[in-house]
Amino acid sequence: RTDQGVHARRQFAHFDLSQKLPSLVMVRALNGLLPPDIRILSAGPVPASFHARRSVKIKEYRYFIRNARVMSPFLRRYRAQVTERLDVDAMREASAFIVGQHDFAAFTANPNRAVESTIRDLLCLKVMKNGSEVVIVAKANGFLYKMVRSLVGFLIRVGEGSIAPREALPILASRQRTARVPTARPEGLFLWNVSY
Repeated sequence: RTDQGVHARRQFAHFDLSQKLPSLVMVRALNGLLPPDIRILSAGPVPASFHARRSVKIKEYRYFIRNARVMSPFLRRYRAQVTERLDVDAMREASAFIVGQHDFAAFTANPNRAVESTIRDLLCLKVMKNGSEVVIVAKANGFLYKMVRSLVGFLIRVGEGSIAPREALPILASRQRTARVPTARPEGLFLWNVSY
């Protein structure tokens, strides 16, 4: 599942069947039951050991920002708007300090459940710009609750000039969530890809 307002472009699920069904029949049947904003694209058999959540090797999220004074009405559900011009070079500098294996306790929200560890291996945190669109790509072996939106919230603050890029280091080291790490709005976030 995703948080309210967040999107998934490529999400996997698994379940056991008591009888074998052709993949195309299953796709048609499931899509007939689902609301129109959720679509099953394909289905197929997997080994009994496969688990859609626990078997994940890498997850990739992309966060889309419309960095402009006016938001297109066609994009409002799929982009977060930042009207102040973002310093993308500063955001890239900050992201370089964050990539790697760290304790990301300062970049997570309280999930109201026990978490075994807050250490994650952030393989990629890339900031790209094309015209008025800024895209942040995050890949990791796993993410904490609201971790991507927290990383993005921090990078937006850096891009607006209210936090220096190097502040990423003491924030990581503190292991404490502060107001310097806001949670970015959900609309811009997409679960982009999952690798097994």
